[in-house]
Amino acid sequence: MTSLSASSFTTLNLTIADDIAQIDIDLPERSVNIFTPVLVADLEDAINTIIADDSIKGAIISSNKSSFIVGADLKDLLQQYKEGRQAFEAARLFDKENQLFRRMETSGKPFVAALNGSALGGGLELALACHYRLLSDNPKAVVGLPEVTVGLLPAGGGTQRLPRLIGIEHALPVLLEGKPLKPTQALALGVVDELAAPDTLISKASDWINANPSPAQPWDVKGFSVPNSAGAMAEHAGRSFNANVINLRKQTQDNYPAPVAILSAVYEGTLLPFDLALDIEAKYFGQLFADPVARNLIRTQFVNKGQADKLMNRPANIDKFTIKKIGVIGAGMMGAGIAQVAAVADISVVLIDSNQETTQRAKALIQTKLKKGLAKKHPIQSTAKDKADKDMQATLARIQPSADYQALSDCDLVIEAVFEDRDIKAEVFAQIEEHLKPDAVLASNTSTLPIASLATTSKQPNQIIGLHFFSPVERMPLVEVIVAPKTSKVTLACALDFVQQLRKTPIVVNDSPSFFTSRIFCSYIDEGMAMLAEGISPALIENAAIQTSFAIGPLAVTDEVSLDLQQRVVEQAIADDLASERLRLHAQPIIKLMNKRGRLGRKSGAGFYDYPADGSTKQPKRLAPELASLYPVASNQPDVQDVADRLLYIQALESARCVEADIISPSDADLGAVLGLGFPTWTGGPLSFIDTIGIEDFVARCQQLTQYGQRFAPSKWLIERAQSQQHFY
Repeated sequence: MTSLSASSFTTLNLTIADDIAQIDIDLPERSVNIFTPVLVADLEDAINTIIADDSIKGAIISSNKSSFIVGADLKDLLQQYKEGRQAFEAARLFDKENQLFRRMETSGKPFVAALNGSALGGGLELALACHYRLLSDNPKAVVGLPEVTVGLLPAGGGTQRLPRLIGIEHALPVLLEGKPLKPTQALALGVVDELAAPDTLISKASDWINANPSPAQPWDVKGFSVPNSAGAMAEHAGRSFNANVINLRKQTQDNYPAPVAILSAVYEGTLLPFDLALDIEAKYFGQLFADPVARNLIRTQFVNKGQADKLMNRPANIDKFTIKKIGVIGAGMMGAGIAQVAAVADISVVLIDSNQETTQRAKALIQTKLKKGLAKKHPIQSTAKDKADKDMQATLARIQPSADYQALSDCDLVIEAVFEDRDIKAEVFAQIEEHLKPDAVLASNTSTLPIASLATTSKQPNQIIGLHFFSPVERMPLVEVIVAPKTSKVTLACALDFVQQLRKTPIVVNDSPSFFTSRIFCSYIDEGMAMLAEGISPALIENAAIQTSFAIGPLAVTDEVSLDLQQRVVEQAIADDLASERLRLHAQPIIKLMNKRGRLGRKSGAGFYDYPADGSTKQPKRLAPELASLYPVASNQPDVQDVADRLLYIQALESARCVEADIISPSDADLGAVLGLGFPTWTGGPLSFIDTIGIEDFVARCQQLTQYGQRFAPSKWLIERAQSQQHFY
């Protein structure tokens, strides 16, 4: 085996054996390979060398890492956004890659992709430009085109090669859903040509090159037509395009432009010669790239989330903690959920409640949930199912139900998850501290009570912190980490390490009443209740929220969290003598009346909605007819945009107030609202929403909305930011 100018490549190795070149991609100082300008330049040099050398029969492209290539550098794309690329400029961003891919596939020499691991985005597009694709027969070696999840479309020929390879009807789900395909799925669809044992990939690739000295891509062969046809006259056109447009508009409410752009690129491109089709793809990519939705999705859900997952807020120079055992006090839905995710993460758990029977019921509930997950993941008997069943039993064995606080004596961390009542929590804290080892951390799962107020009687307030989980814990990815004034840096580091062990995303919030997420959440549901009291149709309120892409309407989500909880939160705020803006004055009367009438939400079978008497989730809930008598609908109804604005702007304004008060950073605020509250992802979160609207226009619209109450009045701080054009990013 010989090497060709290996020293000139920084991101790959180029070797030749038996007249076959092998390119092994290996970006230095990165755990995975991603497309960077340096990699593209190295690939260009290597491929040009291979094409120009008559002694080289063909080439194998593989990777020296455990995966192949997992896509583009999203941080680089975000930087391109900052530079203000216009649509026509953005359309040309990947010209160099596309020209390189075309040069490779039209060279007359065989190129084989030996995919030793995951090939996503541009990684799969490079593979599609090869003449043959071998994929490692390993369930973790997935392939896919996930660009739609960041508001973009594949810009390296993915919208054109894939439909030409497997047909439009099969290609569209891959493009529109962005979900990765397992090896068996990829093979069945024809995305890859062969599965191979990892240690045979290279030899099989060499055999194929020797057997196919002059291959051509199907779309470069004269007379080629797209499998199962293209265009309006194709048999599948109604399903592929008409039905998809209707379904996509229903799903996205026209707030996410990428899926429809993908449909358009596929429809138009597959009617044209391949090189013209690439121009169509580039045009639609440029339009999406210039749209703020893609920027917002990339910044919040990938760049900011990635930084949070890497614990960017962790104090420096503190050794890493590995939590081996925790205690959870309170075996209700929240406590059981925390116990479950900790046990799944290989952490031993002591689950404590007032009696053993309660904790046993909680463990039985955890077992039921784990069994449902197992049945869904492994619907038929298999070796994998048997292993998963053993893992489930091991998970359950890590949970120790108890009614004895003495069992907490060797815990590294204890989480209190009892009723949202300061007196009850204070009593629990005292019992915990009697048995806590000296260096253990004590956390509260409170969603509204300031951590400092819970730590007032503690012997070690520096070891107390808030860990606010979201329901259902096993599905919700966020944990709000609340730092009180006396919380030590070591305690914060320990809490963040624990959240990372759970494979959840932390945001860090400074202590205050309702912290961040509960404060923003209450502004949302309170606005919905206020509009109901004003005579706005409840259906209009809920539909405006759904059309704006909120995860759930304000009335429906209030039912889910229950109105008796809202009443307790209000009563606690009154007892704490909080400032008037924290007393939720515009929602108080509605909360009080609904409690008086016993309409507490889903758990009581009646709230703003009526629920099936048997508690079934299969039967639909319906807005309660009783609302018409409690809150008569006014004859004049506002425009749906006005209702949507009230729901969006009040949360964005409240988020800005939290940033002003140094409660949270803009990036954590956006992440918390999107991951924890279901704030529309197209906005990037409430602070990104302000920047997208433009801070001056945002302030002006807030001032218009003060006709509904002074809660919409922007602060002097925000007005001054608007005047100086000081954005949050």
